[in-house]
Amino acid sequence: MTQIRKKAAVGLSGGVDSAVAAAILVRQGYDVTGITMSIWDGSMKLEEGPKHACYGPGEDEEIETAAKISEKLGVPYRVFDLKKEYQEEVIQYFRREYLAGRTPNPCVMCNYRMKFGFLLEKARLSGLEFDYFATGHYARIVEEDGNFFIKKALDGSKDQTYFLQGLRRELLGKIIFPLGEMTKPMVREEARRIGLEVAERPESQDFIAGGDYSQLFANDNLKEGDIVDESGRVLGRHKGIVHYTVGQRKGLGISNETPLYVLMVDPKKNRVVVTDKEHLFSKGLTASSFNLLIPQKPDNEFRAFARIRQKHKEAPATVTMVDENNIKIIFDEPQLSITPGQAVALYDGDILIGGGIIEEKIK
Repeated sequence: MTQIRKKAAVGLSGGVDSAVAAAILVRQGYDVTGITMSIWDGSMKLEEGPKHACYGPGEDEEIETAAKISEKLGVPYRVFDLKKEYQEEVIQYFRREYLAGRTPNPCVMCNYRMKFGFLLEKARLSGLEFDYFATGHYARIVEEDGNFFIKKALDGSKDQTYFLQGLRRELLGKIIFPLGEMTKPMVREEARRIGLEVAERPESQDFIAGGDYSQLFANDNLKEGDIVDESGRVLGRHKGIVHYTVGQRKGLGISNETPLYVLMVDPKKNRVVVTDKEHLFSKGLTASSFNLLIPQKPDNEFRAFARIRQKHKEAPATVTMVDENNIKIIFDEPQLSITPGQAVALYDGDILIGGGIIEEKIK
């Protein structure tokens, strides 16, 4: 009797990680289709650097590379137009947050709304059939007693679970992360073994081409304003609030006996408030849009490890459920540069409990 092969759609970016993820599934016997979302609409004048970014004029080259990867692996390849959705869900979201004095994380929003949202919707609406969706994320999906969990990648230096805290829990049983137990050198070695041309390709962490976010605000007529200390004393001038974020030290243009850092961005008064490093520490935060990724609902108060940005070492804390959508987190020890607009991810050991969007820091 012929066994029916499981079908997997694999999100291809043109990079080595997604290419190897697809290759692994082909080797494991899946019926693979490569899929890519087209998001660049040419509405801005962005200069592409030596490394391609997520959003920029280098997209055509990325799609061409992904098509070559698919051909090399002997799998079909499809491109889906999500330009409109990306503008609304990522670009405009990013702009709104920055103009409100917050610092958004576009990668969290892109994963939640685009890659694991609109891309899958549009692929299914096109008639593409697949049982699973796979990506090149460094994370793991683990099944225990019929329940599915997101766990950290075995390579802690590459772990990307922080960016996945917005995923819908009902999707977890249909997601595959083939790279979850691999290191980056292992991935590159596998790409070399297969003969993929992207084996040595450098990584790009940029959200938009060139890495200069200010280009997204070229038509906003941003005004200069005061840089002040916590007492309101004017220390200098800023060149527009979108150029500043909590914890920033460089580019302030202020000479002071001790280093100064951005404490907050005040859009109503069009000013940037600075302080010394000691005053950047906060004991906690409030977060909205709480998303739970584990099957059991936690107690109204529970212990967890909280990560407030991708490179932050998660810290022990007490989490209180304010309501279904909002949480309060109090850390055992004060944390540096808690930033409204950023995501916070909660962990129980290696398990990603869920997360939300930071609203305010608690002094």
